[in-house]
Amino acid sequence: MDQPNKPASNGQVRVHLDRCLWSAQGHVPWTVEEELRAQHFLRADRLRQMTPVLNEVRSQVAADRYRSQIPPEWEPLDAGFIDLPGHLLHQYRSAGENSEVGRILKQAEAIRGRFEQVVVLGIGGSSLGARALFEALKTRYHNELPAHNRLGAPRIYFEGDNFDNDALGDLIELLQVRCVDPSLQEERWGLVVISKSGKTLETAAAFRLLRREGHDYYSKRGDWPGAYVWVITGEKDSRLRTWAEQVRLPADHVFTIPERVGGRFSVFTPVGLLPAAIVRLDITALLQGAADMTQRFLDEPVERNPVLLLAAAGYLLGTEYHKPLRVLALWSSKLAAVGLWYEQLVAESLGKQGRGPTPIASVHTRDLHSRGQQHQEGPRDRFLIHVTLDKSCRAPMLLGMADDDAEQLNPLCRKSYVDLMQAAYRGTVHAYYQAARPQVAISLPALDEYSLGQLMQCLMLATVVEGRLLQINPYGQPGVEAYKKHMVSLLYAKD
Repeated sequence: MDQPNKPASNGQVRVHLDRCLWSAQGHVPWTVEEELRAQHFLRADRLRQMTPVLNEVRSQVAADRYRSQIPPEWEPLDAGFIDLPGHLLHQYRSAGENSEVGRILKQAEAIRGRFEQVVVLGIGGSSLGARALFEALKTRYHNELPAHNRLGAPRIYFEGDNFDNDALGDLIELLQVRCVDPSLQEERWGLVVISKSGKTLETAAAFRLLRREGHDYYSKRGDWPGAYVWVITGEKDSRLRTWAEQVRLPADHVFTIPERVGGRFSVFTPVGLLPAAIVRLDITALLQGAADMTQRFLDEPVERNPVLLLAAAGYLLGTEYHKPLRVLALWSSKLAAVGLWYEQLVAESLGKQGRGPTPIASVHTRDLHSRGQQHQEGPRDRFLIHVTLDKSCRAPMLLGMADDDAEQLNPLCRKSYVDLMQAAYRGTVHAYYQAARPQVAISLPALDEYSLGQLMQCLMLATVVEGRLLQINPYGQPGVEAYKKHMVSLLYAKD
């Protein structure tokens, strides 16, 4: 079995399959548990048989990056995300502040110097990636900290992802209470609006209401919206770009989402990078992690390739072992939004033609007290992907001694919170192994920009590879358009 807390070498994210593999070689005493493992774990020889197919699919995915002529039946082919991190880094090193990354860093600095509150509007891929980066890499209570503790980074709020009247009303009320005098930086707020088409109704409706709010608040200054709004949108047929042109928004306030990068694959475009840079995340380290993972995907043999191993495990367990539920078990509360991002990535990419896994994000140990029972003894229709950290962000906190010992924890006085988490993880994976519940482990050397860049690029690439193995197009989301069509029809119908 793999070692759950063995550090990943050279700062690399690693994928371990030991707890979902079964080998018929060697003498193993027969037990009920071993028989169940033989039925529900991947056979090691079957995984080896996949090597030629995985290499073939890797070649196909790699070739997709360069296709200029795309057959209609392959549309859409949004493979631009694969090389994008490396391309952006090369461009930045060559052109500096005149590159896309340079522009992002410059505007992020301007935003930090102008506002104490920033609202980011977007839905799905236009929001979840940025939110995942923010929640994973900033302190959990960033928005509650005084300005000097935030090191000049503004508070950041994500909206425009729902028609929730009360939620948007709460945000507007907060801005009205906190922002009274627009001449003071601490009482100014800015707006970043993200939509590739500009047609997404949830974001467009929130933008309209906040535009009105901003107009009323800043009207006496005479520089609304040009000094307060930034737009991230598509290059063609974008209502948001049309609006920016109509109001003469400064050119450096408008960023473009590359044409061949779909929403759920856009975290390493300005969609994710601008909000990340605004709160002082190191976006070059983030891009370097993603670029390095792409290189590993292209170069490393199957047995050491995290992308291909993860894709193969998902494909085989889902199709040949009939386990359609995929639980992403996140062993850090800071990764909860990564789970939301992953659910969209898998559901929209692979949930087509009556096929594809159902992703379920779960934060541990919290959700062991709700879902753990079913994972342990429920239907054998799932496998787990554990995402673990080799080290915590903060120094371990010791339990220590207490005079009254009301909790009866004094025997554990030398244990830290990190020790408790490691014991919970080891106990959980051992219990699931004994119950023949297949598990994959992804280990992150640390929770930092470089590691998170690797993780998110690995998950995106593995999802595309799995789609090709399933013989479905992992790009596009035609099913999402159905509800939009009916919703618009109802809204615009004459009473």
